[in-house]
Parts: sequence; C-alpha cells; structure tokens
Amino acid sequence: MPIHSDFDWNEFSHYWQIQKDSTYLNHGSFGPSPLVVQEKRKELLAELEAQPMEFLIRTTPLLMAEATQALAAFLNCERDNIAFVPNATEGMNIVAKNVELIAGDEVLITDHEYGSVLRIWKNKCRQTGAVTTLARLPKTLDTTEEVVEAIFAAVTEKTKVIVVSHITSATAVILPVKEICDRAKKQKIIVVIDGPHAPLHVDVNLRSIDPDFYCASTHKWLSAPMGTGLLYVRSRHKQGLQPNALSWGRSLQGDTPSWTDEFHWPGTFDPSGYLSIPTAINFFKKIGLKRFREQTHALARYARSRLLEFTTREPLSIDSDQWYGSMITVPFDPGLAPDLRPGEPHPLQKWLATEHGFEVPVFDWHGEWYLRVSCHLYNSPEQIDRLIDLLRAWTQKI
Repeated sequence: MPIHSDFDWNEFSHYWQIQKDSTYLNHGSFGPSPLVVQEKRKELLAELEAQPMEFLIRTTPLLMAEATQALAAFLNCERDNIAFVPNATEGMNIVAKNVELIAGDEVLITDHEYGSVLRIWKNKCRQTGAVTTLARLPKTLDTTEEVVEAIFAAVTEKTKVIVVSHITSATAVILPVKEICDRAKKQKIIVVIDGPHAPLHVDVNLRSIDPDFYCASTHKWLSAPMGTGLLYVRSRHKQGLQPNALSWGRSLQGDTPSWTDEFHWPGTFDPSGYLSIPTAINFFKKIGLKRFREQTHALARYARSRLLEFTTREPLSIDSDQWYGSMITVPFDPGLAPDLRPGEPHPLQKWLATEHGFEVPVFDWHGEWYLRVSCHLYNSPEQIDRLIDLLRAWTQKI
C-alpha cells in the first residue's frame, strides 16, 4: 500500500529530542514530551526551588485549578469531575479500592485488557469474595454490534462492574466505549474505563461517553511529562472517594473543600508535571488535532500493510480508523521463542533495540506472537521501511 503523500513527515520532528541513534516506535509505552513541554516544566521547577512555600502553598492551588480546567475542556467534561493522579494504574487502584463489592458479585473484564488492570481487580475480588469473569471479543473486530454483544453475552444478574479499555494496550484496538456505557446504564452496571492511550489519540468526549469512572495517562499520546494522569469520576461517586494514601484531605490555605483535595495534596510532591499539561494541550492544538490524528493514522496504516506481508494470520480488526488510530498491533512470528522469564523481552525485541536502536514491542498474546508499532509526529515512512528491512533480515537469520 502506498503511503499518503500529502504530509511533510519531518515537519514536526524537530519539536522532540529523540536520541540520535534511536528509532522510537514505542510511544504507546512511554511517550517523550516535546521540548516546549520540557521547558515549561523546567521553569516551574525553578520557581518551586526558588521559594517552595510560595509555590506549593499559594501558587500551586491556583495553577492546579487552571490545569484541571484546561484538561476538562480538552476532554469535554466538568472540571469538578476530574482529579490528577500519577497514571492510569494509580487511578484504577483508586477505583477498585472505592467500588463496593460483596461475595458473589462479578467484575466483567474483556480478554483484551491490560495485565495490571486484571491483577488489580482480581485482588479486589479476593478481598471481597467477588469474582472476575471474562468476555471474549471476536477474533477480528468488524462491527460495533458484535463487540458490544460479545461483552453483554457474558453479563449475568450478578455483574456489578464492567472494566474495559478505550484503546487496548497490547492489541491497540479502539473499543466502542460509549455504546458499552449506554447499554450498561440500562442494566445498572458500573463501567470503569481504562483509557491511558486515548487522550489526543482519539477525541475523548466524556460527556458523551458518560462512564462511571475513567482512568487515563496524559504522559502517553498527549506527551505531557512522565507521571501525569487523571481520574474522571461521575458526580454520584465523588462523595467520600478515598485515595490510596491519606494526607490532610483538605486545602492547606482554607479554600472551599472539594473531593479533589484528597488527591491534589498527597503530601509534599512535585506538581510541575500536572501544571505542564496545558502546555502539551496547546502544543497539539497549534499543530491541529485533526492533522495529528490523520498523519499518525496514515503512518500506522502503512505500517500495518507492510507488516501483514510477513503473515497469513488474520489482523485483529478490519482496516478502519474506527478500530485503530496511531498505534497498530500485527501478527508476527519472530521464531526463536525460548522459555522466557516473566517480563523478559523476546530475543527479536532485544536485537532490534540493542543492535539497531529500534524500540518496538514484541509479545505473546493468547499464545501467539505480535508486534506493535506506535506512530507519532516524529516518526516517518522511512523508519517503517527500515523496520521492515530489519524484520526481513531477522526472518532470514532464524
């Protein structure tokens, strides 16, 4: 498939400072910030270090309010429905801690969910006597109706919570979260969305989706500083929501109490990451959200077509921006699959990184091997072509 020719693929790459001997195709794991965001954070840190009392006690609350407002506007929700948390994992732990379950309740999770999310809810269920149940999605995602039906076919009268990704981590597919939430409301089921890959990657409209809880990381596609994320909480769940670690639980200068007080003063902390989020939002608005999504999807689509040359296995979804955006996971048989320790990367992933400077995840999912490519504004078709050459060399090598 020819690559879309209307984009200047190098137009925005200078805004990042990627290591010169590295080809970074793994923004989906850890997203580097553009230089303008890094500089903003440095300015904030300098201000913090110059007068900590002034910055933390008097300046930070005002800037946190501005930052949450900017993020709420970006996600189309009320400012009072979101709190900053370090990442989506922290947010998911908070939700699991606060959702009430009793023995016999069921927490439904799909077979595309992130491993740590599954672990969080299994732990919650062990503590309460509830159980996790599994919804298996179609092998190839084709229609919204099939996906929604697959999930609700696993719902029983004991289902209390549905946990679902907006964009899955391993398989990189976009799931129809609005339709899932709409149907769950009719059955009075709580929906918790794991959305670390979604902000910027797709248009996240929380008023429209209307989940009970939405956990996200802003340090992924939005490229805010590492260790920044958000927890969205529908209004009826906010009262009494507890963080994972207790601090004062109130403003340190007598401001009007808010449920976010439990989260926005966790003890002495570095707020500069959260306060840099508006800079990241404005950076992408200047480039154009539509431009970002069209360019990165075009590159992901090109990567998909090239990678499918290596396999006769079916892709995880049909070829549509309904199902994937800036990140694509494709079947790939890397061979040489020894008994790997938990967390140990496949020899192909290590070879790509250490011998050639290519950061690309290679992993086993449901007993079959896959390769995931993330495409951001600093990536180009030439990098995909080089990856294909390396994969061809690897298959000849083995």
